[in-house]
Amino acid sequence: MVETIQWTAQGVVMIDQTRLPRVEEYVTCTTYEEVAKAIVTMVIRGAPAIGVAAAMGVALGVKQARPETLDAEFEKICDTLAGTRPTAVNLFWAIDRMKRLYAAVKGQGIEAVRAAMEAEAVKVYEEDIAINKAMGANGAPLVPDGKTVLTHCNAGALATAGYGTALGVIRAAVAAGKKIDVYADETRPFLQGARLTAWELMQDGIPTKLITDNMAGHFLKSGRIGCVIVGADRIARNGDVANKVGTYGVAVLAKENGVPFYVAAPISTLDLTLDSGDQIPIEQRPAKEVTEVFGVPVAPENVEVENPAFDVTPARYVTAIITEKGVARAPYEESLPALAK
Repeated sequence: MVETIQWTAQGVVMIDQTRLPRVEEYVTCTTYEEVAKAIVTMVIRGAPAIGVAAAMGVALGVKQARPETLDAEFEKICDTLAGTRPTAVNLFWAIDRMKRLYAAVKGQGIEAVRAAMEAEAVKVYEEDIAINKAMGANGAPLVPDGKTVLTHCNAGALATAGYGTALGVIRAAVAAGKKIDVYADETRPFLQGARLTAWELMQDGIPTKLITDNMAGHFLKSGRIGCVIVGADRIARNGDVANKVGTYGVAVLAKENGVPFYVAAPISTLDLTLDSGDQIPIEQRPAKEVTEVFGVPVAPENVEVENPAFDVTPARYVTAIITEKGVARAPYEESLPALAK
């Protein structure tokens, strides 16, 4: 399975997801600023992976900070990483976790602080893989045998430290002996489904067909799709789910055609401070992602563009939310806080 991100003596090493699937290239971020840039430019993406990258970015920054100005530099490191992408709550969860540890150890001397930060970042990475495998085990029984699974965007090993959330459930179902295949939405405009999900599943030998986003309704009506499984970047207390733009439409089509719609996400993706998805900030991406495809213009010059990276699927369309601690069902205001304890 592909290595998404690693902590090394040279820096934070990550696969460049902007170059997949044609080129499998790894980049080494030697400063926290480079980690922040990698998050912004989507060299690394996916909510859990962004959280791991943020933790490693903080550790890398502390490793290079001057002892005499450590407190000020630590705040700058955290602020820089927090300013990269606003929707994925895992980013802020990881930074807050590193902040709490820093407050607990900062009086122990610079070398002890650096060692603690590094150990915590590696722990975040290792925990993420274990969480994904637990999520897969919890979700696999929900996947119908002998049917097709539809997924949107990429919620696989590339979106996490390893194994994946939505694709982790699919992997676990296959490992359990279920005969399933996958339809992967291409996921315009950044093509995470075409470039990443299809590539990942093919690497694993899981039967996969790539479809354009506007084909989802056609196949959901056909009766061949047994369920939809997607990931999430933030989930509000009421079960509203922010995920890659286009997810909302898939959820509505699934409901219309009686197909279960599942969300697979770790507890760290829950934002129980928000009453509903209306409060989730939606990242706006550059216009060129819409007007160009791999640098080739496909739209009139100077056309105005809207490019929200995410949309919010109301909880009424979500059949269940799969986490590492169990499966939540409506009413989510009760089931999600219970799992998060």
